[in-house]
Amino acid sequence: MSTHTLSALRQLKLPGMAHALQSQLEQVGTYEGLAFTERLALLVEQERLSREQHKQERLIRQARFKLTACVPDIDYQHPRNLKPAQIARLAQSDWINRGQNLLVTGPCGSGKTYLACALGHNACLHGYSVRYYRLSRLLLELTQAKADGSYHKQLKQLAKIQLLIIDDWGLEPLTLAHRNDLMEIMDDRHGQTSTLVLSQLPTDQWYTSIGDNTLADAILDRLMHNAHRLPLKGESMRKVLGQLTEDEHLG
Repeated sequence: MSTHTLSALRQLKLPGMAHALQSQLEQVGTYEGLAFTERLALLVEQERLSREQHKQERLIRQARFKLTACVPDIDYQHPRNLKPAQIARLAQSDWINRGQNLLVTGPCGSGKTYLACALGHNACLHGYSVRYYRLSRLLLELTQAKADGSYHKQLKQLAKIQLLIIDDWGLEPLTLAHRNDLMEIMDDRHGQTSTLVLSQLPTDQWYTSIGDNTLADAILDRLMHNAHRLPLKGESMRKVLGQLTEDEHLG
């Protein structure tokens, strides 16, 4: 009977319940004092936890983060205008639920990408869909999509992502086609889903970097409206962390 039940649970795609039932069968003394409803509740809870864990793993895998990062490992020791209270509020993910944006600026090496990946990872743990792109790769994918006829499908998929992370904003000049692509993306996402943008340029230089007054107005109006901002400062963390002390050189 037990073997048949375990097999049936697995066939019904209830592996969490099957695993929990197996534990109950192997640890009779631990569970024999519980009522039937209590033991059933434990099985159901294990299935719920198992599904939640699998969903989180799937979301993290689909996000394609550049770095493995998490909120508890964010470094606050280096002076870069980053406060734990700010991150704690962002980690609650309420801004994503409201479809608000986050703009992170700062010099090269200030930890922008790590911070974004950590917040993205945290969003996955809260059940939000996330996708990381470097801007150049995103625009390249859209250019290829135009060539193979999947452009509109690609735009619809981007619009559904609850947190879209765009790195290296303003690093390379934009063509007219690229500006139009960004306009399509921002228009689809405005007020519906959240976009996290990372740039070495301060936000007051983004208008010029886009290169077209009309499209710059339209893109930035949608991106910056009701957006949270994190302007990072200070010396490159890569440079600081990469410096060896005199003792380390001698050792």
